[in-house]
Amino acid sequence: MEIILKETIDTLGQEGEIVKVKNGYARNYLIPQKKAVLVNATALGLLEKERQAIEARLAQQQKDAGKITAQLADKIITITKRVGEENRLFGSVTSSDIAAGLEEAGLKIDKKNIVLKEPIKQLGEYKIPVKVGFQAIATIAIQVIPETIGE
Repeated sequence: MEIILKETIDTLGQEGEIVKVKNGYARNYLIPQKKAVLVNATALGLLEKERQAIEARLAQQQKDAGKITAQLADKIITITKRVGEENRLFGSVTSSDIAAGLEEAGLKIDKKNIVLKEPIKQLGEYKIPVKVGFQAIATIAIQVIPETIGE
């Protein structure tokens, strides 16, 4: 089934693109969620009328992603956690912890955009990719240090 995307979906494409998806995915998810419309003469006419607005929005998204990437480039986020024997963490560092650290540093990044393959369970420094929009990915440095007792 061919559809026109009404918003950018990472796994499918950009807003305004015509893509082919399985019938059930379009009928049961994309169309009811108003993320896409069926390809027909009316929809194609509307797409052509909105083409400039869509291109302007995508250009703005690209500019915003560039700004966020520049802000994240030199950031080192320090996260303190309790440790036990052999410097093993109690619990782990998750994308929520990293998002909270970024927010303390003045950047609001959704935890869903932090690409963490698995939770961090040891002390050290890590490079973590962050989706910043318009299919751009920035890398931030995370330092996991032990929590000092008695401060």
